[in-house]
Amino acid sequence: MSLDADQIVERRRLRRKVTFWRTLGVLGVIAALAVGVATLAGGNVPASSPHVARLSIGGLIRNDRDRVDLLEEIGRSRASAVILSIDSPGGTVTGSEQLYDALRRLAAKKPVVAVVEGVAASGAYIAALGADHIIARRNALVGSVGVIYQFPNFTELLKTVGVTMEDIKSSPLKASPNPYTPTSPEARAAVDSLVKDSYAWFRTLVGDRRKLSDDKLSQVADGRVFTGHQGLELQLVDEVGDERTARAWLAREKGVSEDLKVRTWHTKEVGDEFGWLLGAARGVVSAVGFPEAAVFLSSAAKSAMERTQLDGLLALWHPRANG
Repeated sequence: MSLDADQIVERRRLRRKVTFWRTLGVLGVIAALAVGVATLAGGNVPASSPHVARLSIGGLIRNDRDRVDLLEEIGRSRASAVILSIDSPGGTVTGSEQLYDALRRLAAKKPVVAVVEGVAASGAYIAALGADHIIARRNALVGSVGVIYQFPNFTELLKTVGVTMEDIKSSPLKASPNPYTPTSPEARAAVDSLVKDSYAWFRTLVGDRRKLSDDKLSQVADGRVFTGHQGLELQLVDEVGDERTARAWLAREKGVSEDLKVRTWHTKEVGDEFGWLLGAARGVVSAVGFPEAAVFLSSAAKSAMERTQLDGLLALWHPRANG
């Protein structure tokens, strides 16, 4: 039996209402999930509530405007103190300097304590110097006070294939050294002066921040890394311990209650803009039965993207494999 026009219109109206409320319900669920994820990411503590802020410094350090902005946001928040969790081999000198300066500005507003979870070498140790107090695990690695400038030279390789590179320069030291011609003594001396100037800045920073005598500074500033236990004796760190040690120091020295909850603050990481691509690749590799390879792919891809952003003077600890 056919329906009359009024019944058809009424059914269409009801269908639109059902569709509207279903859509609204789905959007509400999505919004609730988004809020829940954001809250969980921060440790169930909103930024507007009193808390202890935790910020992780990992991977290779480079210039990062987002991280500086995040530190400034923490400075404006209701965080009572900041725990800097470090596990990094360092990075560029300028990136480490930028991070150090931002941490000192933050420390002028709130107490900052660094906890070395694995490695705080070279530029990462510069970051640790930005804190008011440095704690390291007993077998963590700290130090590597030094600067390096590395560049490849393919001169001999090009000779074997009969290729020579020619250039016309405004002056002898323009674009020198380069990988296609032998490095001249003048070019080597110019780079050497850059390395020595940055190293002098790094060395002075360590001496001033750690209040080291000349003899002790010479002992720790030869490029070596030290364990947290060794670093304590050499005055590179203040205590051996972990985040619980940091909370105890904050309570004892800064009056920050150990009952305050910790909120983890995040910034965008290198490679996030390619997250969809890495996710798809990991999914394919996992689907064919190699979940371990998927994890390796993610780690290797992120490391490769980070390294492409490193250029110039480096404050970086990178032990070489002997073979």
